[in-house]
Amino acid sequence: MLASVHRSLLGWMQWVNNPDIMTRFSKEDLEEMNKKLAEFTRSFIEYDLEVTRKGQGKGLKFRTRIERRRRKGTEVFYV
Repeated sequence: MLASVHRSLLGWMQWVNNPDIMTRFSKEDLEEMNKKLAEFTRSFIEYDLEVTRKGQGKGLKFRTRIERRRRKGTEVFYV
């Protein structure tokens, strides 16, 4: 399932980054797509937080990329 979502997101990114494709949609189409994607994203993040909390309640530890690098002693640098 996650691979399907990943593949779909890659397709969306190809469309969004292609002005020739995006200009074929009306402003209303783009607003509707944005609204639906915002709803989906919000719902997915809420679910992600719920599952993460459950995992933490079972003793799982989640580290951010910055925490992992600091623990390894490597410098964190973002451009």
